[in-house]
Amino acid sequence: MELRVLRYFLTVAREGSMTAAADFLHITQPTLSRQLKDLEQELGKKLFIRSSHSIHLTDEGMLLRKRAEEIIEMVDKLGAEFSSMEETISGDVYIGGGETDAMRQIARVVKDLQLGYPNIRYHLYSGNEDDVTERLDKGLLDFGILIQPADLSKYNYINIPAKDVWGVVMRKDSLLAFHDNIQAADLLNVPLICSRQAMKQTFSKNEFADWFGENFEKLNVVTTYNLAYNASLMVEEGIGYAIAIDKIVNTSSDSNLCFRPLEPRLESGLNIVWKKHQVFSAAAEMFLKEIQVKFSNP
Repeated sequence: MELRVLRYFLTVAREGSMTAAADFLHITQPTLSRQLKDLEQELGKKLFIRSSHSIHLTDEGMLLRKRAEEIIEMVDKLGAEFSSMEETISGDVYIGGGETDAMRQIARVVKDLQLGYPNIRYHLYSGNEDDVTERLDKGLLDFGILIQPADLSKYNYINIPAKDVWGVVMRKDSLLAFHDNIQAADLLNVPLICSRQAMKQTFSKNEFADWFGENFEKLNVVTTYNLAYNASLMVEEGIGYAIAIDKIVNTSSDSNLCFRPLEPRLESGLNIVWKKHQVFSAAAEMFLKEIQVKFSNP
């Protein structure tokens, strides 16, 4: 299976048309069609459902698209890493993490590195713990930012000198907005919007389960979310109250949302992690040295 053919396949999947894909790739349509038929024969699976005006992926085609994107991304990343092995340090650093104000700490490291190494480029990927660790394990990310508690057994890590404060995002005209803080009893009879990762983790021992205690199963979770911005839209529309981290949703004076911390106070630490025995590019190695200096001696 050639990388060139995988790129052809991804172009057709993106364009949804053999003609449009051939124009984009600057090859003839018969050539492109023959390459893709050979790919289907090689895999022994039908990848496309063809109609007179468009092309759609089969289930097997959807799977190949996901894997092909990962392969091409890895190849491009590898090429960039070898290109950066020069006397002048340049290249790409790939960092994944959830929505957290701790990204400000990462941003400060990046800003300081830019002064001495302006040719390093940074690529940020947003996702929950499962998303980030999957991409770390596949080599698509150099570093991941994980909110505690998290399974760190497979990784080297450094504690980030920051804490996330948990609370409830709500409309300013809601009844709970008149409270200075939110206790467990306040949440028993209201519709809640919770992150999928938090809900998943709560079924094992962790700080969320400890905070909610025996009342956790009584909570009325009407919506789960992956990105806090989407959760804030749900709150604005009156769907419910969102359990979230402070400072990742706009609760400024010009917003109709506000944030109230949980009581007792609930905080989560954060780690920046990387695979054990990881071989870094020159750019990623420089970034690691910088965070070791900054975060080990806050």
